[in-house]
Amino acid sequence: MTETDRNTIPQHILERVEEMKKHGHQVPDLKLIKTEEQIQGIRDSAVINTGVLDEVAKYIKEGMTTQDIDDIVVKYTHDHDAICAPYHYEGFPKSVCTSINEEVCHGIPSKFRKLKDGDIINVDVSTIYKGYFSDASRMFMIGNVSEERRRLVEETKKCLEIGIQAAQPWSHVGDIGYAISKYARSRGYSVVKELGGHGVGLEFHEDPFVAHIGKKGTGMVLVPGMVITIEPMINIGKAGVYIDAYNDWTIYTEDGKDSAQWEHSILITETGSEILTY
Repeated sequence: MTETDRNTIPQHILERVEEMKKHGHQVPDLKLIKTEEQIQGIRDSAVINTGVLDEVAKYIKEGMTTQDIDDIVVKYTHDHDAICAPYHYEGFPKSVCTSINEEVCHGIPSKFRKLKDGDIINVDVSTIYKGYFSDASRMFMIGNVSEERRRLVEETKKCLEIGIQAAQPWSHVGDIGYAISKYARSRGYSVVKELGGHGVGLEFHEDPFVAHIGKKGTGMVLVPGMVITIEPMINIGKAGVYIDAYNDWTIYTEDGKDSAQWEHSILITETGSEILTY
């Protein structure tokens, strides 16, 4: 952050950050506190990102391939003068992640993978617009989904909502994980530990790492102006996961049971949090 950018952060916020640092709290680097100009850029990116998921929602159905989903994402994104952030990110070969049933995340679209009646699928979209990043995912239920899968999808969305409620200004990242894991476990589910949310906006992945398990009052302080993702991955069975040895990307549940995920990018404000993506 330049001195000019620093001067755009309200003085009372800077003072409180310094006060919390003196008392031993982990505070963010000031570059993680976005300026109003940066926040507007992230909002503009988020509008397109939400539009991409809306476009997928119009067409997703039994019989289509996950490559068809990738094609929809690419066309809509490019038609809105934006860029698909996942494409070639650290070698990822496609423009969206499509994770089905026991796939926890990072499923790679393929012309050989068709959606079947009863599947649940997470579509994870990330957009770059004029240099600003946004990130969100939704679950879709295909055809006649079992009650067990329907409940998993709905309860995972509730986990996201609870995590967002916990993301209050001057609270801690650990509060988010504590709230999510407490609820998920009360409903009989497990929470993936190895993966989590992250800062976002000027880069695809920024600090802090947002775990979906945690302890109250621990981790980085959430300061107004920070933008993070919350994206709980909730399993029907055990929490263990493994990475596909063939593609080195797709992550599966160890026990082969289903997993679900929902994700929003949120802005920490002085009065709460604002959802930027849907």
